[in-house]
Amino acid sequence: MEIKNNSVVSIHYTLKNEKGEVLDSSEGNQPLKYLQGSGQIITGLENTLAGKTAGAKLKVVVEPEDGYGPRNDEAVQEVPKAAFEGIENLKAGMQLEAQTDHGPVPIVVTDVGEETVTVDGNHPLAGERLHFDVQIEEVRAATEEEIEHGHAH
Repeated sequence: MEIKNNSVVSIHYTLKNEKGEVLDSSEGNQPLKYLQGSGQIITGLENTLAGKTAGAKLKVVVEPEDGYGPRNDEAVQEVPKAAFEGIENLKAGMQLEAQTDHGPVPIVVTDVGEETVTVDGNHPLAGERLHFDVQIEEVRAATEEEIEHGHAH
C-alpha cells in the first residue's frame, strides 16, 4: 500500500544535522507511528514519504522552510529579571514555558544578566537543514476512529 492521506505509517528514522551529529533516532525503540496528512511530522518529511511503500529506505534532506521554519530574530527577547520571580537557579539553557495571548510557548533562557534575562522562542531546530535516514516499516489504512481523532492509535 502506498502512503497517502489517512494512511497510518510506521517508520524508523535517524535525524542528523549538517555536521552529521545525531539529533534524534528511533533506533532501539518502537517505530514512530503517525497519520499521514494530519501534520504530526514536519511537512518536508511527510511530503517526501507520500507515495512510498513499506520496506522503502530513504535519505531525506529537509530545508528549514519545510522543517521547523527559519530562525526568527524577533523571537529572541530581553525580559526584566523580575518576570522570573520564583524560579530558583535561573541559568542559560533552562527550558521554560511563557504564557502569551496565544497560549503557552516554549522558550529557552540564553543569558541571565543583572537586570534582564534573554529568552529564545525559536524551536531549537529552527533554521536548520535536517537530514533523515528513514525506513518505512508499515503502511495501512487508518480506522474511522483514527481519522476522527487525527492521530494513529
